[in-house]
Amino acid sequence: MPSPDREFTAYMKILGIFRHAKSDWNDARLRDFDRPLNERGRKGAGVMGKHICGHGVGWQRFLASPAVRVTQTIELASQAVGQAPPVTWDRRIYLANSATLMDVLREQDGNPESLMLIGHNPGLEDLIFDLVPDDGTNPLRDMVEEKFPTAAYAVLELDVERWADIEENCARLVHLTRPRDLDPALGPGLPD
Repeated sequence: MPSPDREFTAYMKILGIFRHAKSDWNDARLRDFDRPLNERGRKGAGVMGKHICGHGVGWQRFLASPAVRVTQTIELASQAVGQAPPVTWDRRIYLANSATLMDVLREQDGNPESLMLIGHNPGLEDLIFDLVPDDGTNPLRDMVEEKFPTAAYAVLELDVERWADIEENCARLVHLTRPRDLDPALGPGLPD
């Protein structure tokens, strides 16, 4: 486990975590997997897509849950920036817990420098908690503890040479953006 004051090595990996945008609960007949985005979610996906694209990380691989709300989030985020990334769809990411998500990350071949993981809570939030030490020095981690809302985007720097080396407490949370940070109309308690 890296010490909080230790500099990360030259073989650092970058992990992006993007939670699907706000989904629609109006049709009780739909399976959870098939729930689409609601209007606020559609707007949030586009706003976050522009932010992620402009943030400056050159994502080499996208791994995503195939649930409808995730596929729509990626589609709308991509439309907002005019480019669609190649995505690897993995059913295991759908409602996965942190341990499963770590397994998916450890299996990545070709050793890309950066991966974007797109999926669901509570697994994504728990993954952040497992990877980033709770040492009281990271206000971004504290914000995730309050809530990692729909369409939130986080960036972690991992002190590992290969994805297969991921373990608990091997990362720093270096960026966190929520839709409401970019557009107050996308904040909590507002109509969908």
